[in-house]
Amino acid sequence: MIAFLEAIRDFTETGGQVLLVIGLLIFIMWLLILERAMYLLIWHKNYKNQAVADWKARQDRSSWFAEQVRAKTVSALTIQLRGSIPIIQSLVALCPLLGLMGTVTGMIEVFDVMAISGSGNARSMASGVSKATIPTMAGMVGALSGVFASTWLNRMVKTERMKLEDALIIDRKG
Repeated sequence: MIAFLEAIRDFTETGGQVLLVIGLLIFIMWLLILERAMYLLIWHKNYKNQAVADWKARQDRSSWFAEQVRAKTVSALTIQLRGSIPIIQSLVALCPLLGLMGTVTGMIEVFDVMAISGSGNARSMASGVSKATIPTMAGMVGALSGVFASTWLNRMVKTERMKLEDALIIDRKG
């Protein structure tokens, strides 16, 4: 366990302070993703069943007013379904930007080393180059994993909304 923590510390030292911010951002993003997944897979069923039961308990399911109640129910449950997905998508977009910031700060360090020691010292420039590339990689990995997860969540929300719309059938009297 101690070796694992030392490896993480060494990784964050080679990547710079921006890497800590990226790590925190990815951690928060995945907490929100797991919360949405648990809501979709576990808790949403209760809300959906209650909405369907309330709809079937209504006597009037064919009037204009009934259509408005149905639309309100579908909209309210869709808002609950989406929950923190817009925040997740914002965090996904923020990951590469923070990686770019890490690249810029790493390159500034490279230029500082070049100004102090001259352009011929490749060993002293190597730490700045790693501080430039590691945050970029971390930001991209976080963004890619978040894109896949948010796409899956959006697909699940769309599917659940369609199932809810199908379950709340309007009785047409002809």
